[in-house]
Amino acid sequence: MAKLIYSPITSLDGYVADEKGSFDWAAPDEEVHAFVNDLERPVGTYLYGRRMYEVMIYWETAHALADQPPVVQDFAEIWQAADKIVYSKTLETVTSARTRIERDFDAEAVRQLKARAVRDITVGGPDLAAQAIRAGLVDEYRLFVTPILVGSGKQALPDGVRLELELLDERRFGNGVVHLHYRTTT
Repeated sequence: MAKLIYSPITSLDGYVADEKGSFDWAAPDEEVHAFVNDLERPVGTYLYGRRMYEVMIYWETAHALADQPPVVQDFAEIWQAADKIVYSKTLETVTSARTRIERDFDAEAVRQLKARAVRDITVGGPDLAAQAIRAGLVDEYRLFVTPILVGSGKQALPDGVRLELELLDERRFGNGVVHLHYRTTT
C-alpha cells in the first residue's frame, strides 16, 4: 500500500503563507530543491486543492523557460510524470496533462487509492491536507521549517487534531531550513 505524505514548507511559527497570502520567503534554494526532488521521485500522484494546483501548474511548462537550472528542470520532469487530482467545486478545466478534477474530497476514495497505488501519494495545500489529516489518511509528515517568523497567515497544520508521531529523519541545510520527517504512530 502506498503512503500518503504531507510536505509543507513552513515558517518557524507554522505558516505556509503570511497574512497577505505571500510565501515568497519559502522559495527553496538549490540545495533544498535538490533534496525535495529526491523525496518527490517516488510520488505517483499529487492531490491538490484548487489554489495549490494553480501555484503548481507552473511546473507544466517550467522546463521550457530559458536558463532554468538543472534542479528546476528535474522537478518539472518529476511533476509532469505524476498523476494529479484537483479537488475543486469551481475549477472548470485543467491545463496540465495527467490531471483530473474531483468535485469533493472523499476520504474513502482516497483510502482506496492508497490501497491500489504502487507509488506514494502526496497531499498539497493546508486546507486539503487538513481534511486528509482529520480523516486519518496521512501517514507521513515531511516539514521544511524556514528560519522566519511571519506572525499569522495560513497555518500548515490544522487545529484540533492530536496525533502521536515518530521522528524518522532530520536534516539541516546551509540556508537555515530544517527538514523534519515524521511517521504517524496513532
